This record gives sequence, structure tokens and C-alpha cells, in this order.
Amino acid sequence: MAVTREEILVLGLTAGTMGSLVGGLMLGIGLGLVVNNVHAGWVLVLPAAPVAGLLGYWLARRLAKKI
Repeated sequence: MAVTREEILVLGLTAGTMGSLVGGLMLGIGLGLVVNNVHAGWVLVLPAAPVAGLLGYWLARRLAKKI
């Protein structure tokens, strides 16, 4: 079964939306904690971008299994 253009478009939209939501929430909450002198907030800030990217990678792998 071939992957259609529609599925690739939905993958891009889903990965972008999920990545920005999760990464943005981690970044926002972490920076809010750091500003209030709770330095444990760096635990959320530093991995925010890689976690967002891993969500897109995971979604792409799931789509690739269809081939």
C-alpha cells in the first residue's frame, strides 16, 4: 500500500501542531519556573525542542510502517 500525498500533508500538519504544543508548553512552564527561582524548571526547558522533534519522528515512523 502506497502512502498518499494527503497522508504526508496530514503528517506534516500533525507533527508541526503536536510538536509546537508540547515543546511550547514545556518551554513556557519551564521558563516560568526558572523566572520564579525554581531552577528545576531547566529540566523542562532544555529538552523541549528535542521532545517536540521526537514526536514528529514518531509520527513519521508510524506512517512509514504502512509501506
